[in-house]
Amino acid sequence: MSHDAQDHVSTGRLPGRDVVGEAVQRAYEDFRSLGEGEVIQDVPALADADPDHFGVALVHVDGTEHTAGDSGHRFTIQSISKAFVYALVCQEIGHEAVLGRVGVDNTGVPFDSVLAIEHNEGHPMNPMVNAGAIATTGLVPGASRDDRWGFVLEGLSRFAGRDLEVDEEVFSSESKENERNLGLAHLLQGHDRLSGDPAEVVDTYTRQCALLVDARDLAVMGATLAGGGVNPVTGVQVVDPSICRDTLSVLASTGMYERSGEWLFEVGAPAKSGISGGIVTVSPGKGAIGTFSAPLDDAGSSVRGRRATSQLARELGLDVFASRAAPRRSSAS
Repeated sequence: MSHDAQDHVSTGRLPGRDVVGEAVQRAYEDFRSLGEGEVIQDVPALADADPDHFGVALVHVDGTEHTAGDSGHRFTIQSISKAFVYALVCQEIGHEAVLGRVGVDNTGVPFDSVLAIEHNEGHPMNPMVNAGAIATTGLVPGASRDDRWGFVLEGLSRFAGRDLEVDEEVFSSESKENERNLGLAHLLQGHDRLSGDPAEVVDTYTRQCALLVDARDLAVMGATLAGGGVNPVTGVQVVDPSICRDTLSVLASTGMYERSGEWLFEVGAPAKSGISGGIVTVSPGKGAIGTFSAPLDDAGSSVRGRRATSQLARELGLDVFASRAAPRRSSAS
């Protein structure tokens, strides 16, 4: 009898509820006083974020939740939105169509690099850097600007399991600093790699980055990708399992920008960070971690979030590359 490939997947289970809850609280306590990193200053509306806020959340694929610290403090999702818009677009138009427009390889250069486009004949290297994310948002379906924004907003809300809304102050602030993203969009258009008007696409992209979430939301969104596309809170099938697989494979290689290799080596799970201080980390079949702390390292990722996630990955077996020896079979007598 034949079996579907989805019947056989390489995932395991999280430890018991008490073990996970204690680990989440311990990660919060261990790093809450860490004073490393700097709050981003490039975006005025983000520059006054309280550096002491720190939240950790972990959500199992069955919906079990664990939170610690300021896990309900809201902040803008920023670049983390790229992963979920990519999933929604892949669901809508298909794996091959998206791959034909946006690649999946790491650039090895900063997230807003122009050189990565020019060196690849106008083809965005991956959907997690700005050029690739803008190209992905350009593929959002809809007959009008409102339809296209509605697709993004409703889709990201389904991932979060609640209605998300835009932080208008942050959106306005980032819109005033959008010259580089507009330049990337026009460069993509010049290489015939952008669908739609550059200004409108960048406006939609900026709005998606300004959606308000908290650490728990990120954990729910990540757990949706970890659980075959089913939101663990609402039970809604947001995307297909194959789309989760595609999205997580891209996150594994590119989600932490030029530090993606280092992240995989230290943490061993697909992740995405944002400049407001959020990180989502996904362990397929198990669940996801959402963290928030505004002080960033020099690669633009939350210092406390990175340290807490690394500790949780080790303690809870979230590293997708980890293994142990199997019992040896006894020889037949």
